[in-house]
Amino acid sequence: MRTDAAVIFDVDGVLLDLTRPEEDAFFWPFAELHGLTGLSRDWDGYRIRNDEDIILEILEGHFGRAPTPQEHRAVIDTYIGYMDANLRQKRLTPETVSGAAELLAGLAGKARLGIATANLLEVAARRLAACGLWDGLKDLGFGANGGGAKREILARAIKTLNLPRERIVFIGDNLNDVEAGLANNVHFIGFSVDPAKTRRLAAAGAERICNHHRDTLKHIKDALNI
Repeated sequence: MRTDAAVIFDVDGVLLDLTRPEEDAFFWPFAELHGLTGLSRDWDGYRIRNDEDIILEILEGHFGRAPTPQEHRAVIDTYIGYMDANLRQKRLTPETVSGAAELLAGLAGKARLGIATANLLEVAARRLAACGLWDGLKDLGFGANGGGAKREILARAIKTLNLPRERIVFIGDNLNDVEAGLANNVHFIGFSVDPAKTRRLAAAGAERICNHHRDTLKHIKDALNI
């Protein structure tokens, strides 16, 4: 495998489509442990779009104080356990974005591949594994663990790479992904099958935009000259 370049992916909207049952699973522990229902599903409406931070914010609103580490951890562990059981028993079936498997296959051996996601890494790994995508990404896996905005998650991934920034590509589908790519001074590719969303990505500063992964592959090869 070539180690002089890296391609880092956001997960939801780029490699996997977040399904309603998977979204329900994130909120299930709040109902199970604290009787909380009807919680906002506007991910951008929370202070920080990161699973760990969203859990903290919801618990703060419920308790009227900062949750203890044990209270915070209980929700995380319940969520991971719930996802693990439902994926193993195939009550939840993650859905792959069209062309994602072919994109990863087309990059195999050409660069280091990984993820920078605002989902808990344990959950992202299980969902990707269920679709047969995790093995090629697991050596560079970074998630919500440790908190922080997407730019911070991406920065943690980049810190493990002994590479110039121009040898790194990050692919995302949200405005916080654009900001993360620009803040970390790496190549950014905005991806979405929604034309309105690609226009927003472009307006936010994404110079490379695509709506199919065959074009994503072309942009990656062009950016990294591979």
